[in-house]
Amino acid sequence: MLREQLVGFNWTIVFTVFNALILYYLLRKFLFVPVTEMMENREKAIKDSIEDAEKIHQEAESYREKYQQMIQSAQDEGKEILEKARRNADEKTDKMIQEAKEEASKLKQKADEDILKERKKAVNEIKDELSSLAILAASKILEEEVDEAKSKTLVSKFIEQVGDEQWQN
Repeated sequence: MLREQLVGFNWTIVFTVFNALILYYLLRKFLFVPVTEMMENREKAIKDSIEDAEKIHQEAESYREKYQQMIQSAQDEGKEILEKARRNADEKTDKMIQEAKEEASKLKQKADEDILKERKKAVNEIKDELSSLAILAASKILEEEVDEAKSKTLVSKFIEQVGDEQWQN
């Protein structure tokens, strides 16, 4: 009997195999398939996340490059504006200097003209004073009354002939 039990056909083995197959089928249906699907879904989600992260990284890199270009453009524009402002300031300064020189030249010319006028006026006043003094001196010397108008013209002619050359120096 021991030999028959060892070699013989036993229903326990059949039930054990049958139970193992049912257990395998149930585990596969309720455990392996859902776990495998969950793992595949998780793997897909991770791949999608990585792809999204790469897209976001590429977009961020694109934005960074655009911002770098914008910053560079703004810096270039700022330099251009400063250079233009410097040129305008230099032009205005040069213009103001030129206007000041012209104004100074005009003032000098006017001052020269005024000096000439004042000099002529002073010379004429001195001539008048000299003629009056000459007439007074002549009348004192002659002690007689001389025609004042005639004397003035004579003295004026004399002063003009002699005085013009001396007074001009």
